[in-house]
Amino acid sequence: MATTKTRKLGLTSKILLGMVTGIALGLLLRNLFPESDFIKEYMTDGFLNVIGTIFISGLKMLVVPLVFISLVCGTCSLSEPSKLGRLGGKTIAFYLFTTAIALCMAILIAIVIHPGNASLVAEGMHFDVRQAPSLSQVIINIVPTNPIRAMSEGNMLQIIIFAVIFGFAISHIGERGKRVVALFEDLNEVIMRVVTLIMQLAPYGVFALMAKLALTLGLEDFRSVIQYFFVVLLVLLIHGFVVYPTLLKVFSGLSPITFIRKMRDVQLFAFSTASSNATLPVTIETAEHRLGVHNKVASFTLPLGATINMDGTAIMQGVATVFIAQVFGIDLSITDYAMVVITATLASIGTAGVPGVGLIMLAMVLNQVGLPVEGIALIIGVDRLLDMVRTAVNVTGDTVATIVIAKSENEFNEEVFNSPIAGHPAKSFQEQIHVHDKDK
Repeated sequence: MATTKTRKLGLTSKILLGMVTGIALGLLLRNLFPESDFIKEYMTDGFLNVIGTIFISGLKMLVVPLVFISLVCGTCSLSEPSKLGRLGGKTIAFYLFTTAIALCMAILIAIVIHPGNASLVAEGMHFDVRQAPSLSQVIINIVPTNPIRAMSEGNMLQIIIFAVIFGFAISHIGERGKRVVALFEDLNEVIMRVVTLIMQLAPYGVFALMAKLALTLGLEDFRSVIQYFFVVLLVLLIHGFVVYPTLLKVFSGLSPITFIRKMRDVQLFAFSTASSNATLPVTIETAEHRLGVHNKVASFTLPLGATINMDGTAIMQGVATVFIAQVFGIDLSITDYAMVVITATLASIGTAGVPGVGLIMLAMVLNQVGLPVEGIALIIGVDRLLDMVRTAVNVTGDTVATIVIAKSENEFNEEVFNSPIAGHPAKSFQEQIHVHDKDK
């Protein structure tokens, strides 16, 4: 008698199922009960909001301890100052390089397609924006005056600096330092296990987030900025699925197809949460155990990337600048466009990896070239959806840079990267970790 083996759904399939069913439920409720106070109070702002918020909070709960502990572990293994400086230099240079590429491509495509229409300008447009920090203030704020406060506030740049200094000091105090390193390595294993537990809840959290989004997204907002939306989306897709895989192939020689296949979970998490920081635990987990990057590199480059590598945000800023200039009938010179590239590239360093913060930095870019900040009001309606896509692009760029730098530092396990077992979506993360540990 033949037995039928039932194939369990993998994490990627479950997340996709959660996304599709969530959107379907949201659209169904929206069409059946368009003005229902009950649906708004008990579903949109009640059940779905609670489940989605708990899921996001669970991910954010891990960010600070994960970044601090894993970065201390990574820095402890880099006892040579020259190696730490070389790693940091390569990382920042690669991130700024890809950001500049993203901006130039965004501006060029926006100029060619010309999404802006002067007839879109509405009377009384207004956008209240918080004061964007100056570049000098961003640099000053890198060094924490109170590391504990930086951790409580989630100030990633300050946490990174303190963790690097702390780990570097541990690696230079001899035998006592080795005992502290062992403690942090044990803590790192505990945090990684918590990550696997939180990720088991991902399909339910994604379902709630997508259902709420489908219930609240104003589709009428698409009409006035539909061209802007699709231009940004086009550039994001080109950057995520053409530029990054090309850079991966050129600088590492690895298969872009294998990389994209193994990045699906991370991209779906990023798309669902619209937050690079909230996705960071999943990104680190995938880079180490599915892509073969050693912890000493991943724990340094990925938290840094979630803080300063905002290619998706830079693309939005580039297209939005051209779009707003076209809407208001303002001609920008080559010098203005060059200033946009420079300002937006540097502004990406100060852009936090949380939803919606790109609009604040866009205000700084617009001011730099003399464009009306009020134009931001035109794109608010679709920014949330684009924010989700550009976050997926951001984490993809973080991981490409991490692989390239790890390979250049000989801190990369190519067997894990190419292993169909380590990258198989039907396998649990515990099984993937076991495979990775055997390969070490």
